[in-house]
Amino acid sequence: MSDPVTGPAVVALGGGHGLFVSLSALRNLTERLTAVVTVADDGGSSGRLRRELGVLPPGDLRMALSALCDDSEWGRLWRDVLQHRFASAGTLHGHAMGNLLIVTLWDLLQDTVTGLDWVGRLLGARGRVLPMAAVPLDIEATVRGVDPAFPDDLRPVRGQVAVARTPGRLGAVRLVPEEPPACPEALEAVRAADWVVLGPGSWFTSVLPHLLVPELSAAVRTTKARRCVTMNLGQQKGETDGFSCEAHLDVLREYAPDLRLDAVLADPTAVEDHASLERAAARFGARLIMRQVSLGDGTARHDPLRLAAAYRDVFAGVVGDA
Repeated sequence: MSDPVTGPAVVALGGGHGLFVSLSALRNLTERLTAVVTVADDGGSSGRLRRELGVLPPGDLRMALSALCDDSEWGRLWRDVLQHRFASAGTLHGHAMGNLLIVTLWDLLQDTVTGLDWVGRLLGARGRVLPMAAVPLDIEATVRGVDPAFPDDLRPVRGQVAVARTPGRLGAVRLVPEEPPACPEALEAVRAADWVVLGPGSWFTSVLPHLLVPELSAAVRTTKARRCVTMNLGQQKGETDGFSCEAHLDVLREYAPDLRLDAVLADPTAVEDHASLERAAARFGARLIMRQVSLGDGTARHDPLRLAAAYRDVFAGVVGDA
């Protein structure tokens, strides 16, 4: 592994568990790390706080901060505090302590980024966490066959949870509002980065939304940084049923046709057709790098240390199977 203090400036785009695992890997390579997090969650504790207080949904931001906590007794304890969920018969049931702490700081400081930076200081975070947009977002999709009785009917489905769980085939995806203001600090981080990493994660609700925020999409497309897409280890029920790895890339190309990539990172166990994926990567101008990044226990879960080793090779320009 490279010295994390002197490592490259890396911006990781995503949300939820996918971003958590990429940050858990990247923190082994650099402390010059920024997470740019989707803000469209409308379920659970985040959804309740968003509806009640009109704030950004804090859950994915909390998870990203937890992934970057200092590897010390102090950092691990505060990570556990952030991730703690209340179980009760009252209104606190299901709320994550970290969500409440984050929105408390937002209320006191009246500044989203400053509030997140204070939580990062509490954790001794090895990096910074920023929202991708300055306002809460909704994801809306056109879905074919929501009702099995009418398999060809197209219907709109709105909300991240609903889109992720829809039984139909996802078509066009958009944000509401359509042109939200990007977080200025996120734009600065992307423009100053050495590498921008997209994925893994829920393709339509965590990865693609970054390319639907006009200012952020433009920054990703025009930055002098190199760009890497990390492929998922399997299909996600409701979002990408029946999708091959190359179909995932085709979705990105549909929404960002002029996006250039330098590397596509995939686990060979998740690739059905190596040649097809290589051609799909080449359409972005990217090289395909195959590495075992899964836990290897039969589940579709990434191993943070194997993923860190793969990112090290990507950043070093190492090509070929390992």
